[in-house]
Amino acid sequence: MADALLAVEGLTKRFGGILASDNIVLDVKQGELHAIIGPNGAGKTTLIGQLTGMLTPDSGTVRFAGEDITALPAYARSLLGLARSFQITSLFLDLSVLDNVALAVQAHAGHSFQFWRDARKEKDLREPALVALARVGLADRADRPASALSHGEHRQLELAMALAGKPRMLLLDEPMAGLGTDESARMVKLLRELKREYTILLIEHDMEAVFALADRISVLVYGRVIASGTPEAIRANKDVREAYLGEQEVVS
Repeated sequence: MADALLAVEGLTKRFGGILASDNIVLDVKQGELHAIIGPNGAGKTTLIGQLTGMLTPDSGTVRFAGEDITALPAYARSLLGLARSFQITSLFLDLSVLDNVALAVQAHAGHSFQFWRDARKEKDLREPALVALARVGLADRADRPASALSHGEHRQLELAMALAGKPRMLLLDEPMAGLGTDESARMVKLLRELKREYTILLIEHDMEAVFALADRISVLVYGRVIASGTPEAIRANKDVREAYLGEQEVVS
């Protein structure tokens, strides 16, 4: 794991009698898109909660850029460069698209910002927010209320908010959830572009997207990583197919 940007060793988490994370060992190398797949109840949400600091593991370590961050709170991990998007979008729907991203810039920078003032008038918030919006293809939506966007555009906006903090790594929790065919295709195109610039850990149910994007895939079943490797190796793995992929069509 010497070249890993994110490294997990022996991560274990119990909820009563349920072992949600079972001695997980995982690494994400600098510059790769590493996907986590698994059936419902596999422990994916618990894993990402521990990576982002929303949950505290019972044992094990999480290291980011060589630093032990196991005990750090979520905001401190964000300041180190870990940016997360959520399975369910969390936006200020009454604010403009630009204001949503400007708030994300402010939160990461930590300087003063009054909610009752127009974020578009704050140059140090506006300029990086516009750059992030352009990056995800929403520059022409900047002045619209977030409530006016489609579901797919909400996903793009959430990505812009994650990018606004200039992260070293993106933790993306099911960015394809609820997207239609055209929206999914646009999101895959966007993620393919982003992986040229960012290290990404992707949790996703859409197997077509996973196999199109991932450099490596880890398979989580009942809180355990049962396999980790290239898409070709995962596709050919008998245990993976029996545990998860057997009833799904995986596009080559």
